[in-house]
Amino acid sequence: MSRSALITGASRGIGLGIATRLAEQGYGLTITARDRERLEAVGADLRTAGAKDVVVVAGDLADEESAGRVVEAHADAFGSLNALVLNAGVGTAGAIGEFPMGRFDKSLGVNLRAPFSLLQQSLPLLRTGAAENPGRGSKVVALASITGVYAEAGLAVYGATKAALISLTETLNVEESGNGISATALAPAYVDTDMAAWTHDTIPPETMIEVNDIVELVDALLRLSSRAVVPKIVVGRAGTDGYRA
Repeated sequence: MSRSALITGASRGIGLGIATRLAEQGYGLTITARDRERLEAVGADLRTAGAKDVVVVAGDLADEESAGRVVEAHADAFGSLNALVLNAGVGTAGAIGEFPMGRFDKSLGVNLRAPFSLLQQSLPLLRTGAAENPGRGSKVVALASITGVYAEAGLAVYGATKAALISLTETLNVEESGNGISATALAPAYVDTDMAAWTHDTIPPETMIEVNDIVELVDALLRLSSRAVVPKIVVGRAGTDGYRA
């Protein structure tokens, strides 16, 4: 049976790792990120890796119209959706007392509004995918953060958006798991990606979680039957108390 996935933030890091794994399994893919040139190159690599087809939609998810364009492109190409991977996000640090509201609005837009809009507009496709494969259903995987589970100084806004994303996935399970659509929020500490480079002076990259660790978790989640619901998975870093990024 033909399977398809929509992956945001797919041009690098975790999103690229997940897209590559699914391409190797023969999925049809819709990928999105801001850099069109890089995204086109990634699309070519994914086709070489084994993807049945790759739809490339460049855009900034801070743009409120972007989610609709991505979902429409996927619907036109595939007609249903088996896996929605909500990976795109922005990282931002700052104490509550001095945090600029402009950055707050951008964080909220990319980390919460965009995933909500993508999920809302993808639901008909996910329901179709679940009906086509009732044994496995359709899956939603949202990349949250350990800071959405355990508060950390300086990461209030980022953690708040990720806590809301976790709540969104849990509510989706209440509303849709009986229809074969289940969601999991992954809440890792720092993963060794470009997004975490800003903290290399205090947290060396060799101590961070590997991208492939997250890819393995996503791969396993997509293999579960429609009877299993995993609301969230927290992934800590070795050598820490497990309650901080």
